[in-house]
Amino acid sequence: MTLLDMDRPGARTHQPDGEGSVQVSLDPNLEIEGAKVFAIYGKGGIGKSTTSSNLSVAFSKLGKRVLQIGCDPKHDSTFTLTKRLAPTVIDALEAVDFHSEELRPEDFVFEGYNGVMCVEAGGPPAGTGCGGYVVGQTVKLLKEHHLLEDTDVVIFDVLGDVVCGGFASPLQHADRGLIVTANDFDSIFAMNRIVAAIKAKAKNYEVRLGGVIANRSSATDEIDRYNAATGLQRLAHFPDLDVIRRSRLKKSTLFEMEDSPELKAVQEEYLQLAETLWSGVDELDAEPMKDRDIFDFLGFE
Repeated sequence: MTLLDMDRPGARTHQPDGEGSVQVSLDPNLEIEGAKVFAIYGKGGIGKSTTSSNLSVAFSKLGKRVLQIGCDPKHDSTFTLTKRLAPTVIDALEAVDFHSEELRPEDFVFEGYNGVMCVEAGGPPAGTGCGGYVVGQTVKLLKEHHLLEDTDVVIFDVLGDVVCGGFASPLQHADRGLIVTANDFDSIFAMNRIVAAIKAKAKNYEVRLGGVIANRSSATDEIDRYNAATGLQRLAHFPDLDVIRRSRLKKSTLFEMEDSPELKAVQEEYLQLAETLWSGVDELDAEPMKDRDIFDFLGFE
């Protein structure tokens, strides 16, 4: 990956990502065109993969062609869709000594439930490399094999808190950044940092903040209070239900579980969220709090 050649004909004039940034700019040849692209973030363990996978199925139930890209070294984003831990892009590249021209689509793209196409980007060995490189190589392979041309929706499921530019790199490709959070201090604190990351990327890329998905929470009062203070909006609410926990243990999406009234309500919420996102959500101009301010703001009694 190289720095963007600003003199190249037709190149978009991306600026460096923030003051003092040492990140590379997005190669315009790697832009995802034609599909609606969502990057899903949230605190580690908050249920991003469960949310992403069930949202992917909901889009597919609406007749959309969906590609889900897991961006986590533990590569478990898509296992409820494929019923296994799929080999990663990095695994596939290592197998051919990083000669990407030797790869076939079936080496790194796998069909999941209801036709959702699944890719696990993986990550570099612990303590080496950068997640941004992995995401870039994944999108490059998908484009080289023309796998994005017949896709309506792309969902990036991204690991944990945004602590560096590598973790934020999917935002360079996304139309909307979505945040999964619970109704607790740590989740909302992480959300505040993610808002700042999306806001920073929005200065130089087309990504905009789309909204908040409340997850694993019976109530949303603290989420809603934070949203009101910063300019965010809640798009959906998924309570902490045992059927959701069991779906992961059964390696199944919620749309495959045994019917019940509470499950039906969750499925309908996912379908409504997919319809809302497909129709288009307004960009949010939220203003994150300083760490000290949010610490005081979330002083639960």
